[in-house]
Amino acid sequence: MIEIDETFHKGYPGAVIGILTMRGARNPPRHEGLDRLRENLEIDLRARFGAGGKEALKAEPVMAAYEAYYRRFKKTYHVALQLDSVIWKGRQIPSVSALVQAMFMAELSNMLLTAGHDLARIAPPLRVSAANGREVYTTLSGEERTLKEGDMAISDAQGVISCVLHGPDKRSPITAETRDLLFTVYAPAGIGEQRVRSHLEDIERFVLVIAPEASTDTIELHAG
Repeated sequence: MIEIDETFHKGYPGAVIGILTMRGARNPPRHEGLDRLRENLEIDLRARFGAGGKEALKAEPVMAAYEAYYRRFKKTYHVALQLDSVIWKGRQIPSVSALVQAMFMAELSNMLLTAGHDLARIAPPLRVSAANGREVYTTLSGEERTLKEGDMAISDAQGVISCVLHGPDKRSPITAETRDLLFTVYAPAGIGEQRVRSHLEDIERFVLVIAPEASTDTIELHAG
C-alpha cells in the first residue's frame, strides 16, 4: 500500500507513519452513540488536564514530540490549540460529519496528528517522504500551498494528499458519500509504534460505532 522514500528514513529516524484502511462504512451527519462518547471524552480531557493547566499539557511526551517538530518550522502544533479550545474554553470537539468526528475524537484523545481520506479517491501507491520544498498541492481549505522543505508528506500517484504543516488535500476528503476510508498518522520521533497502533485502533473502534458493518483492510506501521 505504501512506499517509504529514503528522504524520510534519513530525515526522520525514529518517526512512525501509521495507516488504517476500512471499507463499507457510512457517514451520516451525526451519530447519537458517537455523540455520547464525544461528551464523555470532553469530560475526561477536562479532568486530565484542566487542573494542571497548559504547562501540564505541554509536558505530555506526545505533545512535546510534536511541539519540537513544529518548532523547527516556527509553527505551533494545531492539535494543541484544539485541545485548548475543548479543555479551557468549554467548546465541543468539531463535528463536520460522523466519520470526521470519529477521527477528531481519537486525535484529541491521543494527541496524534491524523489525516482522513476517501480511499476511492486515492491513486496508489502511497509514498512517504520528506518534502524537497517544490511540491505544490491544494489543501482542504482550497488554498494552493507549497510544501516546506523537510516537512513529512504523503503522496499518491497524482500528487500530495497531506503533509504535517498544511494538512490534507482537497482532492480526497471524507464526504457524505464516502464508504471506504484511509487514515494516516504522522508521529515524530519519541512517540513510538505502540502509541500509533493504539491510536489507529481507537479510530477503528469509533468508526465501528457509526458503521458496525464496516471492515478493516489494513493497519500498517512504518518506522523512519
